[in-house]
Amino acid sequence: MPPKINDIVRLLEAFPDETLEEGALGVIVAEFSKPNEAYEIEFSDENGATIAQVALKPSQFSVVT
Repeated sequence: MPPKINDIVRLLEAFPDETLEEGALGVIVAEFSKPNEAYEIEFSDENGATIAQVALKPSQFSVVT
């Protein structure tokens, strides 16, 4: 099943420029199909404040079931 908005995802790689470690959890907030399939994912701290929001390819994360 393809990822969809509000799915919780886990990073499969680190993004040091965004202060995100491999395994970080985020939520899909937007979907893109052009020019390539991608998903905008929001990462928050324990207080709910956004720490990063990045567009990622499906190969860079996995959906948490």
